[in-house]
Amino acid sequence: MVVTPLSHLDKQPDLSTLRGVIPLVGLTGGIGSGKTAVSHLLAEFGAGIIDTDLIAHQITAPSGTAIAAIQNAFGAEFIDLDGSLNRGKMRALVFEKPSARQILEQITHPLIKEQTAQQAFTLAKTQAPYLVFVVPLLFESGAWQQLMDHIVVVDCPVETQIERVMDRNKLSRLEVENILKAQASRENRLSIANSIIENHGSVEELRAPVLQLHQKLLKIAEDIRSSS
Repeated sequence: MVVTPLSHLDKQPDLSTLRGVIPLVGLTGGIGSGKTAVSHLLAEFGAGIIDTDLIAHQITAPSGTAIAAIQNAFGAEFIDLDGSLNRGKMRALVFEKPSARQILEQITHPLIKEQTAQQAFTLAKTQAPYLVFVVPLLFESGAWQQLMDHIVVVDCPVETQIERVMDRNKLSRLEVENILKAQASRENRLSIANSIIENHGSVEELRAPVLQLHQKLLKIAEDIRSSS
């Protein structure tokens, strides 16, 4: 339970103002590693979850806040008939042209940051003992690393990632390998980890290590409360 009053933060939606108030936990891992499964278990145990990938999908869904700017920047052919981002077409473009990725990120990142802050401040005022930010590209972002009190990396062999994503997203092996090349290496992600969750098996096999992680994060929350 958060005991430090948060009303003074209402007019300044800056995530850094939550430091020292509630533990900020970064959860990352490569595509197909199992970040979502881990975050769902942490939510079950009481954590407040902010999934930046889910936010990215929401702002590029039909009537999403990023759609108009994306259409203006890239053209109507990148918008599906239902009004959502054509992800396959955009994926192919950003892999071919890094400048296109930069333009897309200039549109989406500020919107993701805004929604992330809003969700975090809302959750910080609930009974959540700590906040978990699911950030696929956390290693690549120095700003995210500096903001977090604790970084959790979900890990599994690269071949397992490839098989999971091929099955889940119905992509070819080459498409998945291209996505992996655009992300940090497994070794780089592990180098920033305060905690590592090995995810080689089923969701039920994840429960015990994630519960251990939850207990560790509760201790961090207790330390913050006792020092405030």
